[in-house]
Amino acid sequence: MTFSFHRIPVGICNCFLLRGEQTILVDGGAMGGLPAFKRILTELHIEPGEIELILLTHGHWDHITCLDDIQRMTGAKIAIHEKDRFMVETGEPPFPNGVNGYGKAMSALAKGILHPHLPKLKVDTVIPDAGMSLRAFGIPGEVIYTPGHSMGHVSIVLDTGDALVGDMAMNDWYLRLSPGLPILADDIRLVVESWKKILPLGIKRVYPAHGLDFPVEVMQKEIANFK
Repeated sequence: MTFSFHRIPVGICNCFLLRGEQTILVDGGAMGGLPAFKRILTELHIEPGEIELILLTHGHWDHITCLDDIQRMTGAKIAIHEKDRFMVETGEPPFPNGVNGYGKAMSALAKGILHPHLPKLKVDTVIPDAGMSLRAFGIPGEVIYTPGHSMGHVSIVLDTGDALVGDMAMNDWYLRLSPGLPILADDIRLVVESWKKILPLGIKRVYPAHGLDFPVEVMQKEIANFK
């Protein structure tokens, strides 16, 4: 079975294309990212209609702002965990809480000025707490329930040792100067427990939604030192 995956920056959010027997897009992108999404699909010689599923790590606004446009382009179905389903179906996702001083200030500011009213979209597949396999799509990996950043957050762990972790980790300059735990989370201790759940699964490299990928040893140290 041939498998590949590609990072597609869609605004400030990294989306990922998983290509096996079928093609899955992970996350729906942030404001202003649609032209880049179209350009990279063209560069990869991928027709939008090849994407059959849009799998959301969670429902915060920066992961679903381009979702309506992308779904109309592709005709793909939408999958998200039950606890974040309302964010897609109401089009009014909340902003997460801050963890440290900087995160708390960012959260307070965002909650004051960001009031997204996105198109209300139908969720086709509800991901349960038990997660779901991607092998039916010809993709060697599993979707694992990893709550904490949001209560319906999921991560994708691939047999290759690559983990697409959404906002379970952050690595972009406006969030963190170096990779590590998120500065925004509804329950940071639950984020840590979710990391403890997936770290033993043979992860070698971490792919966050914000910033570039980095070796798993960074998160192993973060979790070991968390208090």
